[in-house]
Amino acid sequence: MKKRNACYTITAQIALVFIFLIQFVQAQQQVMVERPVILMGSVFQITIVAEDSTRANQFIDMTIAEMTRIENLISEWQPHTQISQVNHNAGIKAIEVDREVFDLTKRAIAYSEMTNGAFDISIAAMDRIWLFDGTMDSIPSPQAIKKSIAKVNYKDIILDSTNSTIFLKNKGMKIGFGSIGKGYAADKGRQLMIHNNVKAGIVNASGDIATWGLQPNKKPWLIGINNPFKKNEIIKILKLKYDAVATSGSYEKYVEIDNVRYSHIINPTTGYPATGLTSVTIYGPSAEFANALSTSIIVLGEKEGKKLAKKHPLYKYLFITDKGKIIK
Repeated sequence: MKKRNACYTITAQIALVFIFLIQFVQAQQQVMVERPVILMGSVFQITIVAEDSTRANQFIDMTIAEMTRIENLISEWQPHTQISQVNHNAGIKAIEVDREVFDLTKRAIAYSEMTNGAFDISIAAMDRIWLFDGTMDSIPSPQAIKKSIAKVNYKDIILDSTNSTIFLKNKGMKIGFGSIGKGYAADKGRQLMIHNNVKAGIVNASGDIATWGLQPNKKPWLIGINNPFKKNEIIKILKLKYDAVATSGSYEKYVEIDNVRYSHIINPTTGYPATGLTSVTIYGPSAEFANALSTSIIVLGEKEGKKLAKKHPLYKYLFITDKGKIIK
């Protein structure tokens, strides 16, 4: 009996070890699925690591649905959205919005205050006098530039926290989230996936990137930063886990007049395009905040931009000047 009991005990231990090995092997069998999709007028790419492709695609569908939901709240181009209703009623009346939209607007105003107006969602109302389609060969007049920003002022965005309303003080004002909307969507997509116990993935909202977890090979995600002056050259490779990256730059959309490069990113306080920095990459915990910083720093320029970046130690930066100088 003793021998039989001993034999049974050993066999049970082997069985437990075998079960553990099966579970361990199953845990290692992960697939990575990527899918591009058009959202917010741009190409997004969602990458999910899951136990099989079916589950991965289900999670991708969930992420797309979440970001579509956000687009249907904050798009300034679709007439049915809450932001479009706010813009339509500028100078007329306050519009009640979802708390999510209210809070996003409140944070945007805080970014404006933090940057002394270098960031401003009311720039959506600016007259389009700067053209970046190759047809412009001279700078607009100072009078035209001044007039173009007459309705741009974040201080005229009136928030009522009690009633969750947004009121644009002056008729013709507009607000838009082109500067942080994609970063916000990337953050929300990542948040939803983590809530659903998805261990790893990337939400790439047209360059505003939110990552979490590790690749199936257990290595960090690798994100390359391109040199805008040398095609196919990578300046730096970021190794990311739970991180986010945003890049703002003029290397794809700019105009050169009298040997000066003018970015498509406009200074909301002056009406002139940003000069001095061709590319600003910010990386840290939140894609939304990284995007707000990168946009603001392009406007502020190298010296003031470095001062701003250093006030936020959770975020790192990489600047490339108009002359090709790299500042890390």
